[in-house]
Amino acid sequence: MRSLFPVTEATVVPGSEKGADEAREPRSDQDREQSSGPVRERSSAEDREWSLDELADRYAYPPGGDPWLRANMVSTLDGAAQHDGRSQPISSEADMRIFGTLRALADVVLVGAETVRLEGYRPARARDAFAARRAAAGQGPAPAIAIVSGSLDLDFTLPLFTEPLVPTLILTGAEAPAHRVRAAEDAGARVLVAGDTARVDPAAAVRALADLGLTRLLTEGGPQLLGQLVAADVLDELCLTVSPMLTAGDAQRIGGGPCVEVPKRLHLASLLEEDGFLFCRYRRS
Repeated sequence: MRSLFPVTEATVVPGSEKGADEAREPRSDQDREQSSGPVRERSSAEDREWSLDELADRYAYPPGGDPWLRANMVSTLDGAAQHDGRSQPISSEADMRIFGTLRALADVVLVGAETVRLEGYRPARARDAFAARRAAAGQGPAPAIAIVSGSLDLDFTLPLFTEPLVPTLILTGAEAPAHRVRAAEDAGARVLVAGDTARVDPAAAVRALADLGLTRLLTEGGPQLLGQLVAADVLDELCLTVSPMLTAGDAQRIGGGPCVEVPKRLHLASLLEEDGFLFCRYRRS
């Protein structure tokens, strides 16, 4: 894995300290003839496997107690967020290492009900590699999973409800079916009301989680949920894996739903690369 941005001593090409201006100066014909030999590509950063601690430091949440919502998504070169309904076929080993790191840093993972059904979501597990870091941050052994669902049309016999290390949360609206709320609570889930109608209000969902002391927020989609978070302007950070694959077809993009009136501008915070996969991290300015 290589770090391509931000630029540090480790990412600068040897000899580039002479300055970009000098490199842009026009050359004479004689200079061109003398430099017309084969060009050797030089790596702009050391290519090696990063430790989990290094990844955790790179993806650390901002200091302070304010809620911070980041999304972690993957997309192919032609914009597909999944293949045959799942994201795993367009992922990689390095992508899964970052996926696990982001989970290990979070207080709670937000996920849409459809994604729970399609991806076969299971409870987050405790990982020894992050135990000391989580304890020092005052976190429990693993993040909670928070399902966003207006209808609560969920299978409460799934391990997400029968085997969680931390009780599963369900974010729903005030008009959610009462019998489904009771069924969720009977299954051991904690139901949080976030919205005055049957739909979940994204801003209210963030507040409801923050009221429980869950401020390091991570969402893994799916596309409909991410689109709602973008439209509500509550997304602070996007961790986007660009997969060097083409799928064609009609798969969803990473963000669905109605188009926002004005595109949201984010700024590049870091960029890693491994085996052609780009691991981009964008933040609010």
